[in-house]
Amino acid sequence: MTIMSTIGTCNPALTAAYDYAVQYRQRPRALDATQNAAELRRKFCLPTPETGRDGRAVIDDLIAAAEPGLVANTNPNFFAWVMGGSDTTGVAADWLTSMWGQNAGIFQTSPAAAIAEEAVSTWLLDLLDLPRESSVGLVTGATMAGFVGLAAARGAVLARAEYDIERQGLQAAPLIHVFLCDDAHATNFAALRYLGFGEANFVRIPANTQGTMQTDRLAEAMRARSGPKIVIATAGHINSGGFDDFPALGWLCRSHDAWLHVDGAFGLWARVLPEKAHLTAAVEAADSWSVDGHKWLQIPYDSGFAIVKNAEAHRRAMDISANYLNRNPDDGRNPTEFNPELSRRARGFAAWAVIRSLGREGVIETVRRHCACASELRHRLAAVPAIQIRNRVDLNQIVLRVHDCDQATRLMADRLNADFNTFVRTAVWRGETVLRISAIEKDTDLSTIAKLADNIERLAG
Repeated sequence: MTIMSTIGTCNPALTAAYDYAVQYRQRPRALDATQNAAELRRKFCLPTPETGRDGRAVIDDLIAAAEPGLVANTNPNFFAWVMGGSDTTGVAADWLTSMWGQNAGIFQTSPAAAIAEEAVSTWLLDLLDLPRESSVGLVTGATMAGFVGLAAARGAVLARAEYDIERQGLQAAPLIHVFLCDDAHATNFAALRYLGFGEANFVRIPANTQGTMQTDRLAEAMRARSGPKIVIATAGHINSGGFDDFPALGWLCRSHDAWLHVDGAFGLWARVLPEKAHLTAAVEAADSWSVDGHKWLQIPYDSGFAIVKNAEAHRRAMDISANYLNRNPDDGRNPTEFNPELSRRARGFAAWAVIRSLGREGVIETVRRHCACASELRHRLAAVPAIQIRNRVDLNQIVLRVHDCDQATRLMADRLNADFNTFVRTAVWRGETVLRISAIEKDTDLSTIAKLADNIERLAG
């Protein structure tokens, strides 16, 4: 008797989920949702159940309700957002994570989960070549990674101003100026709001053509303001894939005793490629970095990394202590010292499995292949008169216009999506409607890009 048949005898719901999951990625399916909100509500938004239902039937109902509303970001022809797909080894580890049901808050509630996070932290710092003394928090995603890094920044810059936020709170604190590009990702502004910052704190620096900061304007703005300072930089702009000038930013931050945080959700992985080293030169001089594990590592969702050079500042910002949370001298890492949660999923297992499966060579191959895809698409489309490329294509992102016209650009997206075999999305950037193409799903390769280029050339005709 096989393992799955044994499981099926004990729990038909598990067998149903397993059988469906195995075949889900093997069969053709639409890349975008095929039902609208009203149709999906009719299946999901039923009256409150009064009695229970057989688990196998519930799983069958869930699949039937959900599949028409799924977006196939695990398909190599998915280019709409910088999302990535879920690596199947990571999915398997994620199943085990759910089955084990561990609370990874502290070492004693799950020693294995805590030590897995220790291993992942060491591997990440090595792969990204960041200061090895840094601490790493495994969080839900890049938004919360930014929140953690900026929480550490808030406490540290106030301490330099001889203000103890842990004792005195935020209300009477000196004004902290937060310098960031006016085209910074929205999640940075969200994380700042969660931390009690508002427009009075923000110093918005004008963007250049790649959506990154004009460094000379940042220098002027920093000279004009006194008091605690935080600078938020970008490694991989969400549209252009552009990078801030980290050597210049590092020097400015050292000159002003400012904390430098880097939003490196996907772009920080350029550090694994020697040929892209210039893009992130001196980024290791920053104080904190936020990274998303789902994008280039393809770890299943609930996988962000908050990396902070000053581990003590990290702990002060995040630690949850209580008299019932005892700690023994020989305990390993307490994950709750680095995350804004106590009851939490054991995120380290899937991250450990994916990195162990890929190895350094696999990470390098994936990032290099996707950058090559973007470069090849730029090369192909540069010869099409109707197409105007709006970014330098330094990484895996292409931003383009069709006939330099908003309507024609939207029409191109609609036509590409019409057969449900390609999925792209438009955005409004720098006052124009543009088509954003992100090469980041794990199986996207040059043959995928060749077909996309053929379609764009044909439709632009």
